[in-house]
Amino acid sequence: MWTHFEPVHAVTYFHPRARAAYEAVGLRGYWRGYFAGRAAPLGPTDAPPVIAAFFSFAPRMVARALPSVWRLATPQEALRARLTGAVQALAEFTYELPEAHLAEAADLLEAAAARVEIAGRVLGAVNAALPAGEYPLARIWQAATTLREHRGDGHVAALVAAGLDPVEVLAWRCRTDQSREFHQPARGWTDEEWTAAEERLVERRWLTADREPTEQGSTAFRAVEEATDRAALGPWRALGAERTERLRELLEPVARRCHTVIPRQSPIGLPVAQSN
Repeated sequence: MWTHFEPVHAVTYFHPRARAAYEAVGLRGYWRGYFAGRAAPLGPTDAPPVIAAFFSFAPRMVARALPSVWRLATPQEALRARLTGAVQALAEFTYELPEAHLAEAADLLEAAAARVEIAGRVLGAVNAALPAGEYPLARIWQAATTLREHRGDGHVAALVAAGLDPVEVLAWRCRTDQSREFHQPARGWTDEEWTAAEERLVERRWLTADREPTEQGSTAFRAVEEATDRAALGPWRALGAERTERLRELLEPVARRCHTVIPRQSPIGLPVAQSN
């Protein structure tokens, strides 16, 4: 299900209409829109809660954006901008689908999102507390976002429980299936911090001395992913197998189209979309 609702949420980061909506309220530049839009449900927060909740960013990178973005747009303006841009993006991808298709998807997504466990899940909780959208596309995007952040909170908890810090996670992924050239500057870590993280992974025997992934590291990280999946199961158990499968069918064409705007090297880590 994650591969079906994550692309729906991700239009807020990658679609030109979403970027334009942030710029329209004064949030020019990609990272201003990103930090303001994603952090807006927390209110006019300073950097520390966002450093904690977003997990993978170097603290100095977050501190450059927060709280200064709130002088450009209030959290309420950022929330309106992110929903407006996301709905405009989804409208471009779903105009051929019947209204009944979108309404049914919205009903099922909202039913799942209503059952997220909010204890210990800050981003999932604050997004779940936002009012539902008025129209199907707004409802779809908001529910997908709640489910996405709920799952992300659980993933962060699994990483912390495994004793991994943010730059270690990035360094590990970039030795397995991601690109350091993309991720290191996108998350704001220095060469020294990155090298030190790889050295710690060598000490843990997750990487060899030549910086190759070990079976021990691969097994341990699979356990993190499995813990993430288990922690995200609640809404789908509540929805039930039949309705979950129906939602998967309804989201399939939407997710496939949304996936087309996600860069291949994005930090989201979704599998490459397959064309029909």
